Amino acid sequence: MIRLKNSSCFLRESGAEGDAMKKKIQKISAFILSVIMVCTILPVRAAGFEIPGICQVQADNGAVRTVKTLDYSYNNNTYFSLRDMAMVFKDTEKAFSLEITKNTVSLNPGGVYTPVGVENTLWEDSESPDISLKRSEFKVNGQTVYYYTLIMELPVGGYDCFMMAADLAMILDVDITVPAADSLQIDLQNSFCISPEKLEQDGYFYGVNSVLAGDASTGEIYYRYQADMAYPIASTSKLMTCLLTMEAISAGQIAPESVVTVSDAVQLLAESDDGVIPLEAGQQITVEDLLFGTLLPSSNECALCLAETIAGSEEAFVERMNQKAQKLGLSQAVFYNCNGLPCYTEEFVPSKRQNRMSAEDMFKLVSYLLKVYPQITDITSMESATLETLDLEVRNTNPLLYNLPEVTGLKTGTTNKSGACLVTSLTVSDGAMEHDLVVIVLGAEDSMARGRVSELLARYAMQAFYTGEEKPEADGMSEDLPVHAEAAVERILQTAKKQ
Repeated sequence: MIRLKNSSCFLRESGAEGDAMKKKIQKISAFILSVIMVCTILPVRAAGFEIPGICQVQADNGAVRTVKTLDYSYNNNTYFSLRDMAMVFKDTEKAFSLEITKNTVSLNPGGVYTPVGVENTLWEDSESPDISLKRSEFKVNGQTVYYYTLIMELPVGGYDCFMMAADLAMILDVDITVPAADSLQIDLQNSFCISPEKLEQDGYFYGVNSVLAGDASTGEIYYRYQADMAYPIASTSKLMTCLLTMEAISAGQIAPESVVTVSDAVQLLAESDDGVIPLEAGQQITVEDLLFGTLLPSSNECALCLAETIAGSEEAFVERMNQKAQKLGLSQAVFYNCNGLPCYTEEFVPSKRQNRMSAEDMFKLVSYLLKVYPQITDITSMESATLETLDLEVRNTNPLLYNLPEVTGLKTGTTNKSGACLVTSLTVSDGAMEHDLVVIVLGAEDSMARGRVSELLARYAMQAFYTGEEKPEADGMSEDLPVHAEAAVERILQTAKKQ
């Protein structure tokens, strides 16, 4: 009996251990399966952050050269060796010299490149680059430009720099095509050329919410993508704030030299994570400095200070913003605050809201602003300025201001929901009059993508303007849009009714 009892205990214990082992095996199997699924779902990546490769590059009918490449994080997100590319362009009319240090790049078109001995060779097996993509100090003919690059230390000493082929093509003003996989053909005889329709077919604009490029002086739209849909616009909202400020100045309500006293609410915002300029309650600052602070470093507290000065409170000012949007025929626009920050309702379950607008509405707003108050570009075209009443230097957040001499503004904006936004204005001339071209990019993934998409479309807009490409019928404002504010509003309203 005792033996039988012990046997029963043994059997029960063995069964318990078996169940435990079975559960353990199931957990291990589930973990392995999860790992396999994650590896299958995630994009293919190298062990590090860069995937070394090579590309065959030819300039016109010159020699085909091997150019080292780095795919940053993902396949085909390709950056090209500048030293290798310098040899491709060597002895051509687009040759350039190159100086690269750990954090700086200096490229001089027309200069003579001095090889360092590593150009147009294959990657060494021992080379395992692990470098970060960053906006290093980059100068072209001594002028600072903003492009993102990868800088790598060479085994023989010194450094190489990797950059996007499109960025190099824009700098050198050459046309580049891809005749086959892992190859580039450089056309030295033709200027940089871009087709947004081709980019759209290739899915290039999947990474943004919407884009639009057009002539604000005539109302002609050169290209648009999802431009009739409303999206969060972040700090580009401040363009409406500045419009109402300019109107208040024009009406004699305030003057640029008017002195404003900073409120407690403004100080609270300045002290928050969204603060840009350290303003304190009771401090005095001029309207002009508030405008500069709003437009250049995108100060949220400066925008709030303007709103309170003009309307008495932000709530009253926001009412004016929405009223103005209706008068201008901005059918997709809605404003909740004066600066574009996310704001919450006071409900039991609060809603997080953000100012919204379509790219088409933004084009109408900017066209009106540039036509009626062109002096705004006197501010937005500045790389930096000093706020006299604060004795504080501020810098412009617009990267295209450094890359294209035609750029005159206008405004950047970024929140988690809106993505990276940029409204760009450029001044061009047809020989008889100056035109304001406008490029709007809403919802880019980051500031790097925002800058590249904006510059591509800015160059396309100039290309369309100067070559006289066939353009769609004017969308909105005509060439003879009146300069007087009220007459301009009436013209826009009439056009909106027709549409």
